Amino acid sequence: MSRPVKRPAFRRRAPGLSKRELAVLERLDTPQKIQAYLNAIPINHELDGETILSVREVLRQRRAHCIEGAFLAACALWVHGEPPLLIHLDCDLSDYPHVIAVFRRKGCWGAISKTNGAPLRYRDPVYRSLRELAMSYFHEYFNKKYQKTLRSYSRTIDLRKMDPALWITREGACEEIHDRLVQARHYPLISAAQERLLSQRDPFERKASKLVQYPKPSKLRL
Repeated sequence: MSRPVKRPAFRRRAPGLSKRELAVLERLDTPQKIQAYLNAIPINHELDGETILSVREVLRQRRAHCIEGAFLAACALWVHGEPPLLIHLDCDLSDYPHVIAVFRRKGCWGAISKTNGAPLRYRDPVYRSLRELAMSYFHEYFNKKYQKTLRSYSRTIDLRKMDPALWITREGACEEIHDRLVQARHYPLISAAQERLLSQRDPFERKASKLVQYPKPSKLRL
């Protein structure tokens, strides 16, 4: 009988985190637990300017927006022996892109997502392809004029190929990883002809979309 294969030590997979930081990620041993952790920490409203926080900074500051939450989710998956994969969801210039961490179960894809509203969150692993997964965000992805804006999705970005110092332990903005996501190959979700047929969100949907988990403070910090 062959011996069970031992998983490589954590420091060989995601170096640089302290024992305390690692302990947090070790508790997040399922995608559902990772998502629950991200839901429980406040959204990063970037009151002091734009940020792209690393995993360490998300753990320290206990706040995150989409790409920052995706970094933490990918790192937590990596700690538990899964590939740290991200996907960049790109959109019309009138809106903001989104980043999700993706995982597979029984051959199907799911996603972990940090967002302040309800529609663009976690996706159960029931999607047969990455395109199916990306399309699950299409109807709810819209700009301030309530126009549907999602246009493409990237290939998976494997963060094992990136220097951990660029996204796990960096103190400043993780701009290099952001740029690589933007520059990755993207696949269109709709054609120009289909774009012309898109309807706006209706009044009831507009009202529902105003619900957020973490309202922006009415006054900026001094």
